[in-house]
Amino acid sequence: MCSPLALLQNLQRPSLFRSTVAVRRRHHRSHPTAVRPSLHFPNNALKYWDNFYRRHQDKFFKDRHYLEKDWGQYFSGDIGSSNGKKVVLEVGCGAGNTIFPLLASFPDLYIHACDLSPHAIKLLKSHADYKETQVSAFVCDVTEEDLCDRLGPSSVDIVTLIFMLSAVLPSEMPKILQNIGGVLKPDGCVLLRDYAFGDFAQVKLKEKDRMITENFYVRGDGTCSYYFTEDFLSNLFLGAGFLTADMSIYKKQIENRSRSVTMDRFDR
Repeated sequence: MCSPLALLQNLQRPSLFRSTVAVRRRHHRSHPTAVRPSLHFPNNALKYWDNFYRRHQDKFFKDRHYLEKDWGQYFSGDIGSSNGKKVVLEVGCGAGNTIFPLLASFPDLYIHACDLSPHAIKLLKSHADYKETQVSAFVCDVTEEDLCDRLGPSSVDIVTLIFMLSAVLPSEMPKILQNIGGVLKPDGCVLLRDYAFGDFAQVKLKEKDRMITENFYVRGDGTCSYYFTEDFLSNLFLGAGFLTADMSIYKKQIENRSRSVTMDRFDR
């Protein structure tokens, strides 16, 4: 599995904008479907992601405790610092697999958390560690709704995009970056982790003829995933006013001995 880490400079602001980009392959169970891949799936993302969380509840994704090791300096150090508590916006928060490990390690954070799926937000709010003094969770389609109306401009120190950007059509991605740029402080940072081109899951989806557009596929449950190249990701942020300062890819091989299969997993 491959994963890139990136630092970005915001060309529209005088200060450094840093973004860590990483992709980790997750196992997705796909089921046969008679419907040929089309824009129907990304255009109905709310339906399919809400069904996903109704089916799996909070059991599908593991808590992301690795973020403390990978990105701890952003949450506790001087990078993207502000006076008082650091404010984080988690876009595509799901059931809270990023939020609650972060709060356990950095209890002074205040986190805004949004997701397209109402059921995901319901699950997050029902978590035993959910406290309104630390987390504000709300339903939001960041491709259409202006985050500034909810949070106010230049109010966030850190934006996290964890396996979120890949879930939308490539044509919608610039809208999301412009949207989060409006709420990010001049010295803030974006931390991104997502799927990388060449991941084993992409290979299997391609074999099953599940491609909607180039590098963008639909899974058997109707949810979608894009597999990023470094050039695409850098140009995407550059087009939104950000310059990539650092990027790396994480690769891991996983062997399924019972099936005699070796899988290449790639994260950015």
